[in-house]
Amino acid sequence: MTEQLRFDIVTAFPEMFYSVINSSILKRAQEKGIVKIITHNLHDFANNKFKHIDDKPFGGGAGMLIKCQPVFDCIEKLKAERNYDEIIYVTADGELLNQTICNELSLKRNIIILTGHYKGIDQRIRDKLITREISIGDYVLTGGELPAMILIDSISRLIPGVLGDPSAALEDSFMYGLLEPPQYTRPANFRGLKVPDVLTSGNFKEIEKWKLEKALEKTKLRRPELLK
Repeated sequence: MTEQLRFDIVTAFPEMFYSVINSSILKRAQEKGIVKIITHNLHDFANNKFKHIDDKPFGGGAGMLIKCQPVFDCIEKLKAERNYDEIIYVTADGELLNQTICNELSLKRNIIILTGHYKGIDQRIRDKLITREISIGDYVLTGGELPAMILIDSISRLIPGVLGDPSAALEDSFMYGLLEPPQYTRPANFRGLKVPDVLTSGNFKEIEKWKLEKALEKTKLRRPELLK
């Protein structure tokens, strides 16, 4: 039986995750017991009357920062209950997410993902608690909730049993440093637009050769740096 992968999401807005983690493949993965996704509301850990978790930055500047106290209390509580392989902060200035990172993280068992919001988080959280910082691209969002969802989805689909056909993930773009070739389904002729003959030939050796050629062509055209 596949060992379960657990995600603990530390966030100021847990409601943003509900539709994503309770739909489609992620929902089925949880129902099968392959993946477990739990959200933790930072406001529940605030030690003030109004449950505020943010404050103005020292030194001035626009925006608000998430304070140390609720994050430290939440993550220390989780760490007291189990060992975590990674405590990830999703941030625009982290290492750029790619398939290699997803492959690596899919082999872990317990992962905390901290999502920032507002202007970000106090640097002391990053210095003392975070083991890895990951970005989904060179742009800035209003919070880390969407990147966290992308990270969970991209990791979970690699775990055996999550996808209906285990080989599907192995044929994706970037798995072997190439973009995937064009894909076709029935009918073979739609309004005069025909599927390449080789794909309906039944000659699997020629089909694999065609797929590799097309993958190389697409990669050279769209992402030539991958070929280096």
